[in-house]
Amino acid sequence: MSKILVCGLINVETTVRIDGFELEYQPIDYNFFGVNSYPAGVGLNLSLSLSTLSDEVRLLSMVGDDSAGAVVRDVLSKTGISTQYLLDTGCTAQSVVLYDNDGRRRIFCDLKDYQERSYDEKIFADAVKDCDAVCLCNINFSRNLLKIAKDMGKLIATDVHVQSNIYDDYNRDYMSYADILFLSNESIIGREEPFLNELKNTYNAQIIVIGMGKRGSLMYVRADDKIHHQSAVMNNNVINTVGAGDSLFSSFVHFYTKGVDPYTSLKYATHYASHKIGFDGAAKGFLSEEELFKKVNKT
Repeated sequence: MSKILVCGLINVETTVRIDGFELEYQPIDYNFFGVNSYPAGVGLNLSLSLSTLSDEVRLLSMVGDDSAGAVVRDVLSKTGISTQYLLDTGCTAQSVVLYDNDGRRRIFCDLKDYQERSYDEKIFADAVKDCDAVCLCNINFSRNLLKIAKDMGKLIATDVHVQSNIYDDYNRDYMSYADILFLSNESIIGREEPFLNELKNTYNAQIIVIGMGKRGSLMYVRADDKIHHQSAVMNNNVINTVGAGDSLFSSFVHFYTKGVDPYTSLKYATHYASHKIGFDGAAKGFLSEEELFKKVNKT
């Protein structure tokens, strides 16, 4: 069991199933069992995933003193994740996710004033002391923690999600400090390998992974100085792809932190993420190690 600190967004997420993205106006649509709300956000998603995989998780985030925040705290208490490191804010962030039967999605995210805040550095320094890895999500309130973690010699993992510019102003700090760097190919389809080469030539990350959905993923391992393609694991019962990247990222960090080599870690993570997309909601569908190994051994 590893000790992993996660600093990232928690929000209350409402998912809405739609037939397609060419929506015509109508005053009401009766979408039976197609609308659901629950706590989510990258910070919570990673924490629930890592906790299910039996890691000890320290979740650092911001949550409002409101009804949505009460729901978040209730979910965390039921899953055994401590609320000790949640800082109180006025309002809890919220999001709405529209998704269709092909797995396409559009997310409307209301971060309130979180982008103008910074997480308390003293609390972070105390919480991270004995942690094996640090997942610093690219929410602005974690930015000030990057240098502290690096100066303490901690393994830093981050996911910068959708990127098309290796010099992106907002994400440059995260890419610069990361030892493990994940991102999606959604804005670089067809030029993933050149983009990966640009990243590895510009930044010092030891491992870089680009998730490519049905096409699997590309991984650069600096120790071997090579690019590896990991094939996707097909799931014939895809319900919602929201959170697929979070589950790929978190399960990779879990296995790699345990000492599993990066290639095997990515293989396990690919199976893990394939299972995840058979569930509706970013914070649902996580597997234990035992359950995952059973699935891997069946293929």
